[in-house]
Amino acid sequence: MRFRSWRTVACALALCAPVGMASTSAVANNAGEIAATPDMPFDLQTVAKFEAPWAIAPMPDETLLISGKSGRLWHVDGASVTEVAGVPQVSYNGQNGFLDVAVAEDFADTGAVYFTYVSPENALVLARARLDSNVLVDIEQLWTQSPGGRGQPGGIIAFGADGFLYLTVGDRMQPDTAQMADNARGKVLRLTRDGAAAPDNPDAAGGGTRAMVWSSGHRNPYGLVFGPDGTLWLHEMGPRGGDELNQIKRGGNYGWPLVSNGRQYSGASIPDHNTRPEFLAPSLWWTPVIAPAGLAWYKGDAFAGWHDTMLIGALAGQGLVQIAGDGQSQINRWDLGFRVRDVAVTDAGAVYILEDGTQGRLMRLIAK
Repeated sequence: MRFRSWRTVACALALCAPVGMASTSAVANNAGEIAATPDMPFDLQTVAKFEAPWAIAPMPDETLLISGKSGRLWHVDGASVTEVAGVPQVSYNGQNGFLDVAVAEDFADTGAVYFTYVSPENALVLARARLDSNVLVDIEQLWTQSPGGRGQPGGIIAFGADGFLYLTVGDRMQPDTAQMADNARGKVLRLTRDGAAAPDNPDAAGGGTRAMVWSSGHRNPYGLVFGPDGTLWLHEMGPRGGDELNQIKRGGNYGWPLVSNGRQYSGASIPDHNTRPEFLAPSLWWTPVIAPAGLAWYKGDAFAGWHDTMLIGALAGQGLVQIAGDGQSQINRWDLGFRVRDVAVTDAGAVYILEDGTQGRLMRLIAK
C-alpha cells in the first residue's frame, strides 16, 4: 500500500496511453459524497451461509457456484448446498486465497469452469477444470503470475464476445509495477481460452507478459463486466480515497500510481487525474471510499428502473450501488448495514449478493 520513490521510477517506466486517447473529466464525478439510503426497493432472502465467501458464479441452470477464500467451492441448488471437491491448495491470508470463479459459455457441452487463486508460492493463478458431479477434474493451470506478490491480487475473470478471456491483476502492493510493461501487476490481461496472449493485443509483437496486456495503471481491481454493447467496465479500490469506475479501452493507461483522486495512506498527496491528460480518468470515483467488490450488469424487468444498469457491491460502503449504463452517474446507493463482497445476476434476472466475513450470507434480492 505504501510505496517508495515512485515519481522517479514510474515516470521513467510509464506506459503512455495511445495517441488521441483523451481523458475524461474527473472533476464533477465524485459519487462518494452522495449519501446512502436505507430505503430499499427489495427484500433480502438468506439462502445459505459460507466460510469466508468470495465470488458468485451463476450456472446455466440457474444454480450457483460460490467460492470460499480458504480454498473451498460450493454448488448451491435452491436450499441444497454441496461442497465441490478437487479445489487446489491455496495461500489463504489477508486478501489472498481462492478467488473468482466463472462458468464458460459452452459449459453445457464442456463442463468448463475457470477460476483464480493465489498459490502457496503467492502467485496469482488462472486455471480451468471440468466440473463433473461436483468434483473439479482435469485441472489445468493456464497462466501463473511470475513474480508473485503480496496482497491486492485482483483475479477477476470476464469473457468477451470476441472469444477472449479478460483477467484483472492487482498491483500486489507494489505500485510502481503497474507502470512496468513487462510486469503483469496492475494490468488487465487479454488471453486466449488456453491462457496465451491474444494475437491482436496492443503489444502482441513484444512477446512475453507485455503481449498479454490490454490495459495498465490499475491498483486493486475487484470488478470486471461487459455491457451489452461490448463496453468493458472495471472498478478498483483507491488508496486513501479515489475508488474508481473505469471504461476500459484498448491499450489504455489509467495512471496508477502516478495519478489518483485519493491520497497516500500517510496522508501525502497524489496528483489528480486531471493533472495528467495522457492518462485515462475514471467515469466515476468515490471519496470517501466505498471499497467496491463485485460488478454485475442487470438486464430484466423484475426491478423497476434497473434494466441496463450496473450493480456494485460495497465493502466499506456496506451496501449496494447502482450505476447508469453509461457509467457517468450513480443512480442509487442502498445502506444494507453489512459489507457486500460480490453481486451477480443470473440469465433469468435473479440478483444475488454475498456478505463478506467468516460466516457470510448468500442472499437473493426480492423486488417489493
